[in-house]
Amino acid sequence: MASSPSGVVQLLFPMVVAAAAALLAGAAPPAPGCYTRLFSFGDSLADTGNHRFVYANDSDPVLRLPYGETFFHRATGRFTNGRVVLDFIAEALGLPFVRPYLSGRRAEDFASGANFAVGGATALAPDFFRDRGFDGMGDVVHLDMEMRWFRDMLGLLCPGGVDGCSDMMDQSLFVVGEIGGNDYNLPLLARMPFDNVITYAPIVIAKISSTITELIGLGAKILVVPGNLPIGCVPDYLLVFQSDSKEDYEPETGCIGWLNEFARYHNKLLIEELEKLRKLHPGVTIIYADNYGAAMEVFISPEQYGIEYPLVACCGGGDPYGVTPNVTCGRGEYKLCSNPGKYGSWDGMHPSEAMYKGIAIGLLRGSYMQPTFATIANSCPHLSELGFFSWI
Repeated sequence: MASSPSGVVQLLFPMVVAAAAALLAGAAPPAPGCYTRLFSFGDSLADTGNHRFVYANDSDPVLRLPYGETFFHRATGRFTNGRVVLDFIAEALGLPFVRPYLSGRRAEDFASGANFAVGGATALAPDFFRDRGFDGMGDVVHLDMEMRWFRDMLGLLCPGGVDGCSDMMDQSLFVVGEIGGNDYNLPLLARMPFDNVITYAPIVIAKISSTITELIGLGAKILVVPGNLPIGCVPDYLLVFQSDSKEDYEPETGCIGWLNEFARYHNKLLIEELEKLRKLHPGVTIIYADNYGAAMEVFISPEQYGIEYPLVACCGGGDPYGVTPNVTCGRGEYKLCSNPGKYGSWDGMHPSEAMYKGIAIGLLRGSYMQPTFATIANSCPHLSELGFFSWI
């Protein structure tokens, strides 16, 4: 069995504690000066349907039920049973669910924004991994590609040039991430020495930073940048890296400690980089979304969110984490739980809607945005004055 790698530095960093303004989901369309569009970049944690256009494969389980069964009652291309955090952010701002970019063709298709996130996307380009011996990776979507799509979309929305888009950029909210998890997933599951995997983190953070800088150069004024989730609580990782040593597990949650420590390391580097960007761009608001802290609150007190099995996948098969190496959700003789709302994971790698909702509550109403979500709500007085979210 695997044991915890040596040489991992204990990393602690402060979480800013402040009360976020309460908003109401499903409110009226944004008022002047609020957000007319929401743009998103990332991977499967934010994908709302792009994956099916990039990797056309009718046999992909994500394109069939039970994916999407809980909220949409059909498969939407989301890698879960319902909504993701991005959906809750859109609801909180009174915007429609963000349209997958690859499903649109005309300027009017993006009247409320666009989502460029794709399941399986990496921050770094495939050549980075090929140069390190991962020859079978293929041409996966990455941040530079998502940014090219964004520029192409600007050509539709701003036929006169980017300078003519300043008002639109001022009134748009940009969500950059979560991204980077897949950059680590491949080497981790390939059992690359952990000390080598750690060296990827500063390169991943640099790519996220350059993407934010590019967006600011194009006129973005308010950006939300989510950090990494606690990967030591992911059922697939819990299965692959299970250990006979109690010291490898966090006593409060049962998650693998050294994997969560690595997620904190990624987030620490990201927080430091965002602070540098704030100093370079004082006229821009850059908000760190502490996905890790919000998710850990659910893992520590799952019963407060109606979750009974925080470390178990609803859709998959096998004990103790609901996953097995040869059976995946929607493929093979998989098992499906009767109540997904009681499970923290949907398919072993992706959170359930219940977990996403818990994270969204922490981000939007709790203390897990730095600065708080009130920074965004200040531009939306008709939202911030209306009270609590209707979906809580």
